[in-house]
Amino acid sequence: MITKIQFDKEIDLIIANAIREDVGDGDHSSLACIPNSAIGKAKLLVKDEGILAGVDFAKKVFEFVDPTMEIEELIKDGSSVKYGDIAFYVSGRSQSILKAERLVLNAMQRMSAIATKTNHFVQLLEGTGTKILDTRKTTPGIRALEKWAVKIGGGENHRFALYDMIMLKDNHIDFAGGVTKAIEKTKKYLTETNRDLKIIVEARTIEEIEEILKTEGVYRILIDNFNYEDTRKAVQLIGNTCLTESSGGINETTVRKYAECGVNYISSGALTHSVYNMDLSLKAV
Repeated sequence: MITKIQFDKEIDLIIANAIREDVGDGDHSSLACIPNSAIGKAKLLVKDEGILAGVDFAKKVFEFVDPTMEIEELIKDGSSVKYGDIAFYVSGRSQSILKAERLVLNAMQRMSAIATKTNHFVQLLEGTGTKILDTRKTTPGIRALEKWAVKIGGGENHRFALYDMIMLKDNHIDFAGGVTKAIEKTKKYLTETNRDLKIIVEARTIEEIEEILKTEGVYRILIDNFNYEDTRKAVQLIGNTCLTESSGGINETTVRKYAECGVNYISSGALTHSVYNMDLSLKAV
């Protein structure tokens, strides 16, 4: 999986690129009418309800824009919030607050929406022992933020990208000439390149699961687009040989039923690709 150093680097890149995109050669609206020496204070106002996410990211943004700014944190990431709550106060140069404002709001609104949706899935799975996973169906350029939000909401991260885990899906299997060939070629590749990566293999039928189980070294089997009955059969067949994961259009209505089939994980792209931003504002005080 991705290391903390790699993850922190991704966050730094997101901040630097977002500020470059938004500020360019200067925030001329602020430069035109606010003195460089002016000091101000603003509050992060919640105008919605759900799970708050992105406070720690906001701190990093303010630090990047102007290390002299001070944050008074009132509500932590992962907390439930309601309309009228104040998440934090930020104090410092007024120009700096305005320069950071849009990035902080854009990120926190989306992160909070993802954390809220993830937490809803977590609650639906309560007592089953099944954990909810995100996917790579993220917004290009801000994957680290969206996967961070999933963790804040109580979910778990799947692989971060193509480089930190092997995942043999239908196209890999078909291009490789079948399940067994795909797995054997993968194991050979990992040996030859001296890489220690976990292997997940997607199964489309019970027959493919039986074939996967004949080969050692598979970390998890992805039971893709199975109905409830076949999922239960698959879980029984796999037993303790490796971990199990269900995926394929699973939503709030069906997630618990799949969990009750006994899978270890359920992955859902909806955690990141189908959310509505939480309403937040940064207001001068």
